[in-house]
Amino acid sequence: MALFPFPTALVHEWFSPRSVGGAELVVQQLDQLLDPQLFSLVDGESSRPQSWLSGRRIQTSFIQQLPWGRSHVQQYLPLLPLAIEQLDLSGYPLVLSSSHLVAKGVLTSPEQLHVSYVHTPVRYAWDQMHAYLRRSRLAQSPLGPWIRLQLHQLRQWDVLSASRPDRLIANSRFTAQRIARYWGRSATVLPPPVDVERFDWQQPRDDFYLSVCRLVPYKRVDLVVQACRELDLPLVVVGDGPERSRLEAMAGTSTRFLGRSSAQEVEQLLARCRAYVYAGLEDFGIAPVEAMASGAPVVGLGRGGLLDSVRCLSQEPAQATGLLFAEQQLSAVKAALEAFESDGLWRQLPAERLRLHAEGFSEESFRQRLSSLLIDWVNQHGIGSHSAVPVG
Repeated sequence: MALFPFPTALVHEWFSPRSVGGAELVVQQLDQLLDPQLFSLVDGESSRPQSWLSGRRIQTSFIQQLPWGRSHVQQYLPLLPLAIEQLDLSGYPLVLSSSHLVAKGVLTSPEQLHVSYVHTPVRYAWDQMHAYLRRSRLAQSPLGPWIRLQLHQLRQWDVLSASRPDRLIANSRFTAQRIARYWGRSATVLPPPVDVERFDWQQPRDDFYLSVCRLVPYKRVDLVVQACRELDLPLVVVGDGPERSRLEAMAGTSTRFLGRSSAQEVEQLLARCRAYVYAGLEDFGIAPVEAMASGAPVVGLGRGGLLDSVRCLSQEPAQATGLLFAEQQLSAVKAALEAFESDGLWRQLPAERLRLHAEGFSEESFRQRLSSLLIDWVNQHGIGSHSAVPVG
């Protein structure tokens, strides 16, 4: 049963089998909580029998009708701000948007309450623009100046559209800081939901370290692979992507690449690894929480979203759930792993403590906190009759 007795709308950038991550986990929880009408730029999911959206009616934009629009929506980046503004949300007193690009830019009236859950301001238009341009073959071509102009215009629209939601929710303090920097607005921090019940934390630990992520440059798996090679530590890498061949070439004999693995296989690896290792800068990072839900400590970069999810052994020894290193450099990763291994620091991080900490990020906790926020904001906005249904 829906939280509110009036119709609500939920806007997500795109529903595609190519995009299954933290943003989609948030959308699923919002869908369960609100029973909303769904809106999106494109929908490639409702026609798939195996999708959680099978058979759902999703209202889409004109991008849906363009060639390869459903499968390659991002190729129409210059049109996406225009497309999101064409969605007709009239008739919905409460509008929620799940935004990492343009969803927050939908048009609403003063009578409507628009709450936007922000996964990140557009990375490649702001602080990661120069890294994106260095990696982009298209940006190195004669089209480079045009791409830079498009990103400039996207930044302008991004700031303009950031004033449209009445309330902003950020998935971490790091994202809230970026929102304040680029948009000049404050945001309420609410971490995304994690299905902690999926994971078994009571299995015996093995002696290998684990990396699970897409093999793309900004994840910095290269630092983890190099560190384990130089320290001769056993490492298992799960994931695929454009970096895989380069990573395999630099890896030592004690590193195994498993490619894409099933959810069940990943759960088993998390349940048995000595620690989960991550050197990327994340807006939040769900995988480290999944590792802790499995009783596995986290050795990770002490910046970004991990500062919200991991308690560092060097700062909070009695409540610690991992060890954080300060710099995104090989020497820092090596020093952390060397200390973790040679000093037996993993023995100071009991699996039960890690699991209890991870349960603070559970789906139930997310729903309870979000429903409380929405009820308060609906009351403050004065939307009609809005008695709420208890959430469990």
